[in-house]
Amino acid sequence: MSVPALNRPALAVVPDRSEERVVDADVYRSVFRRHAAGVVVITADAGHGPVGFTATSLVSISLLPPLVSFAIATSASSWPTVSTASSVVINFLSADQHAIAGRFATSGIDRFAEPTRWSRLATGEPALDDAPSFLRAQIAHRFAVGDHYLVVARLATHTERREHEPLLYHDGRYAKAHHV
Repeated sequence: MSVPALNRPALAVVPDRSEERVVDADVYRSVFRRHAAGVVVITADAGHGPVGFTATSLVSISLLPPLVSFAIATSASSWPTVSTASSVVINFLSADQHAIAGRFATSGIDRFAEPTRWSRLATGEPALDDAPSFLRAQIAHRFAVGDHYLVVARLATHTERREHEPLLYHDGRYAKAHHV
């Protein structure tokens, strides 16, 4: 018995275009520009006024106990406060809040001045009033890693004010998720 031939296009072989390169600062930036990450603003106060910074390094690391981590540069203006604070607030941003993310990523300005709307939680930490949700966390560990500190924090409470689409950072700009 003969089997009729199927009219299928031939499989295309994609040439191997891989090029191994040493990971220097330029390669590092190039690779991670292509990796989309969620955007949060982390706020804290160690008794000398509120500080905050935009982060794309938030990672969930443990369910029991509930732990997260984030990285902060040793040169960051917020580092002196984060280095001594006992707690932080992780403010999640919605897809339309790129202005807030940009503000907290800008050096040399008072990030908590107008138009930033913020207030203190009952426990004293600063939180962004316009963040659709936030986590309050106790700092558990700080590890020096290269030119950054990796901060591990134990989640204490969560407040959700409204549903939201997340703000992402990809290819050097803020973006929103496109569901498929």
